Amino acid sequence: MVAPEAAPRVLDVPPEDRGERLDRVLAARLGLPEATRSAVSRWCDEGRVLLADRALRASYRVRPGDRILVKVPAPEPSAALPEDLPLRVVYEDPHLLVVDKAAGVVVHPARGNATGTLVNAVLHHFTVIDEDSRRPGIVHRLDKDTSGLLVVARSTEARVSLQAQFKAHSTERSYVGVTEGVPGSPWILATLHGRHPTDRLRFTTRVPAGRRAVTHVTVEERLAEGLAARVRCVLETGRTHQVRVHLSEGGFPLLGDALYGRRPRDPRVRAAAEALGRQALHAEVLGFEHPVTGERLRFTAPWPEDLTRLVAALRGTPDAGPRAAP
Repeated sequence: MVAPEAAPRVLDVPPEDRGERLDRVLAARLGLPEATRSAVSRWCDEGRVLLADRALRASYRVRPGDRILVKVPAPEPSAALPEDLPLRVVYEDPHLLVVDKAAGVVVHPARGNATGTLVNAVLHHFTVIDEDSRRPGIVHRLDKDTSGLLVVARSTEARVSLQAQFKAHSTERSYVGVTEGVPGSPWILATLHGRHPTDRLRFTTRVPAGRRAVTHVTVEERLAEGLAARVRCVLETGRTHQVRVHLSEGGFPLLGDALYGRRPRDPRVRAAAEALGRQALHAEVLGFEHPVTGERLRFTAPWPEDLTRLVAALRGTPDAGPRAAP
């Protein structure tokens, strides 16, 4: 059951706060223990802080008389609890796990998803030592409706090492997906990446300032007489929704992507995308250095059945095995 949100808070900015940053003012004035500057900044990113129905950034400089509406979120779960849920383990040792996450599974508990997550399943099957009780062992994430490989740290030593590798972009991450249309190949997308200025659920490359994002795309197979394509996306960086944003804003969105995609015009492609019911994206390859032994590890996850059916439908054949690019 999802906890209700707290009643919205309204703050009338006093004259003495003129020109101060919004996050600093709200942290000082709201009188809530959870309203730290970092929390207020996150609420701004989520579109919860409004002035006359306009979402504000944490860096906004307030003016006397501004009436700020803050939609305070419900408290997050205090700790993740073990649950007897299915878990596909690809590799396991005392320091880490590599799992093949199914589509539809959230990685860790958060507001709206306190149970039924990958973390809940991991805690039932394995011991994980981590001071972050809500996200124990999590060093990177996959979107709920993206399937594929994810590494989980089982100790503080492993978590610190793996986090450093992801931050340095020294891990190997390769995704496979199905796009509407056929991109040029090879195709390198090197852009800025940031939260969308008006839709706080989305990210975009069309920002004046942001973090660097680089994706290398190759076409592995043309499908549906050139109306779709099976593509490989190799990440040089790992930003939130990076592959989905790059493909969509490059003009070739993933089939089935409800947030960044579009409804295909061709009936056959549209029917195949609707039958899939999620974005056609799978984290197929994950490579990294073992945090304790230093050994280079590399794992591959086979295509899940729903993507196999999608490709077969677009080929018009029952065979969805890998084929070379034309």
